[in-house]
Amino acid sequence: MPWKVITFVIAATAMTIIAPYSGDPTWDYADALFMSVFTFLTGPWVVGVMYRTIRHRLPFKQAFVALCIWMFSASWSYDLYILIRDGYYPQTWSSNLMASSFLYLCGGMFWSLDWKAERGVVFAFMDNEWPAASSDLQFSKIIWYVLLFVALVSFMILPFLCPEMKIRDCNPF
Repeated sequence: MPWKVITFVIAATAMTIIAPYSGDPTWDYADALFMSVFTFLTGPWVVGVMYRTIRHRLPFKQAFVALCIWMFSASWSYDLYILIRDGYYPQTWSSNLMASSFLYLCGGMFWSLDWKAERGVVFAFMDNEWPAASSDLQFSKIIWYVLLFVALVSFMILPFLCPEMKIRDCNPF
C-alpha cells in the first residue's frame, strides 16, 4: 500500500538522519537504516503472530519464530553490527533491547493499521483474512491514529536529541 511505503521512507530517513546527533555513539547511519528496514519488513507480521498466539489462534511454535525475528530485528542485528564495527559486544545491549523493542512494537502496530467499513479502524492482524491486505483502506480514515503513533515515537526519540537537557527544555521548533 502506498501509505505504508511513503511513511516507511519518511520514518527511515528521519531515523537515519538523526542517529549521529543522538548522543549515542553506537547509533549511526548504518544501524538506524537496517533496523528501520527490518522493522518495516517484519514488524507487522511479528506483532500479528504474537497477538494471534496470545488469542490462541496460532500455535506457540509460530510465536517462537516471530519472537526470534523480533529479537534479530530489534537487538541481535544491532549487537552483531557493533561487535563487527567496534570489536566488542555492546554494553548498551539491554537498553537498546528495551528501546528498540518498543519502537519495533510501535512500527509493527503502525503498519498494521487498517480500516473496515463495518468496524472502523482496526489492526489488520485482528481480521480473519489476515495477512491479506485490505482493499477498502482510505488513508484519511486512519490519519488520526497515524499521528498518534508519530507523536508517541517522536516523544520517545526526543530525549536522545537533547541528552543534556530535560525533556521540557527541548523544543524542536
